[in-house]
Amino acid sequence: MSYDRYVAICNPLRYSSVMTISFSSKLSAMCWLLGIFVSFIVTVTPSELNFCGPNIIDHLFCDLVPLLELSCSDPFIVHLEVYIMGTPIVIIPTTIIVMSYTNIVTTVLRIPSTTGRQKAFSTCSSHLIVVSMYYWTIFSVYILPTKVLTLSMSKILSLLYTVFTPFINPIIYSLRNKDIKKAVQETFYKHIINVN
Repeated sequence: MSYDRYVAICNPLRYSSVMTISFSSKLSAMCWLLGIFVSFIVTVTPSELNFCGPNIIDHLFCDLVPLLELSCSDPFIVHLEVYIMGTPIVIIPTTIIVMSYTNIVTTVLRIPSTTGRQKAFSTCSSHLIVVSMYYWTIFSVYILPTKVLTLSMSKILSLLYTVFTPFINPIIYSLRNKDIKKAVQETFYKHIINVN
């Protein structure tokens, strides 16, 4: 999406020739295949570990790090695998997003009209908010050393990227829609009148 926004704002005349259905499908397929590959690797390697103790995970869902804590065998290889795969999986998209938004901001700041700048920034703000929430929580849970986070903090951060971000995502994107904005304002206005 950041590349889509970059092309739309920085190269608007070339947008339809760059962001074709074929190119978008290839980007989506690449993301899906990478996700399936990483999920497969992170599922197969822990299945080779021995689990001989309690089978209750002290977490909100069956996440990898709390699962590895239950292992009787040494999970060093799995932890190493998570760091080796996780680091580029977080850093590469983050770099693309930062580079895209840096170019977007420099392009938008060159727009002479205030209205044009506001419209361009509003196009990108919703995506940037969602991505920031998602990546910082993922980074905190999987890339930072486990000793930095307490168990309850890890649970809260996991809730943020698994529940809160997908929940807030349609709300953030729909608030850009004028009809929904108007409906929300009318609802708040009616609620304020009823309270008074």
